[in-house]
Amino acid sequence: MAKGDGGRKAAAKNEKPAKEGPTRKEYDAALYKLHVELVKVQEWAKATGAKICVVFEGRDGAGKGGTIKAITERVSPRVFRVIALPAPTEREKSQMYIQRYLPHLPAGGEVVIFDRSWYNRAGVERVMGFCTEAQAKAFLKVVPAVEKAIVESGIILVKYWLEVGEEEQTRRLKARVDDGRKIWKLSPMDMKSYSRWYDYSRARDDMIQASDTPWAPWYVAHSDNKRRARLNIISHFLNLIPYKDVAREKIKFPKRQKRGDYRESNYSFKKIPERF
Repeated sequence: MAKGDGGRKAAAKNEKPAKEGPTRKEYDAALYKLHVELVKVQEWAKATGAKICVVFEGRDGAGKGGTIKAITERVSPRVFRVIALPAPTEREKSQMYIQRYLPHLPAGGEVVIFDRSWYNRAGVERVMGFCTEAQAKAFLKVVPAVEKAIVESGIILVKYWLEVGEEEQTRRLKARVDDGRKIWKLSPMDMKSYSRWYDYSRARDDMIQASDTPWAPWYVAHSDNKRRARLNIISHFLNLIPYKDVAREKIKFPKRQKRGDYRESNYSFKKIPERF
């Protein structure tokens, strides 16, 4: 057999080499089952008034957005709310640091997902000089107590850090340059951040060591393979939530009303062109 033939035959059979992630078929099948469970979490939260907060942090290009999209694509946005705050306004800069995040914490029956969070102070703000070193250290000193108060209020708080390797991060960021769907993901700030790999490593280490607590631990997911990371994160999340099946009434469709005296309108509705 010629060198490389085995890989091509495996691909043709939708199989995967030992160190690769799931095939598209395997991924879709596994994700379907996880989506069913996420809907159960949704219905359980609504029925019990549970409050769930999930924090996603990680390096640029680590796959936070794709993972969040995989979690939320089959659930209600009124229950699973995604929070991705812009840069703070001048007024917000004058507030207590955590203040702008508190209004977004979940009420009963909600799952709130932060696409980056108050940990900006320990990451990008610290590395890029948007806060002083003293401010960053003060944040790391008080954040465990703040999160303990959040948890003691009845919120289930889950924190994920997505880690990606240097080569894979470079590949993903370069892929955004010529992709019209992704150019918005590549800002001048991303380029500055890209050059500070080890500064971010130090900031990550300090952040996790200071805020990895029994009541709000950090969970790290390696995301060089996006499919594997998404499945592992969702599966792990489901295992953390004490949800149960919620009994639902059997769905029975009522009869449609009769036409009666209704007649189709002859109004000239403005229809969109059918180009596809």
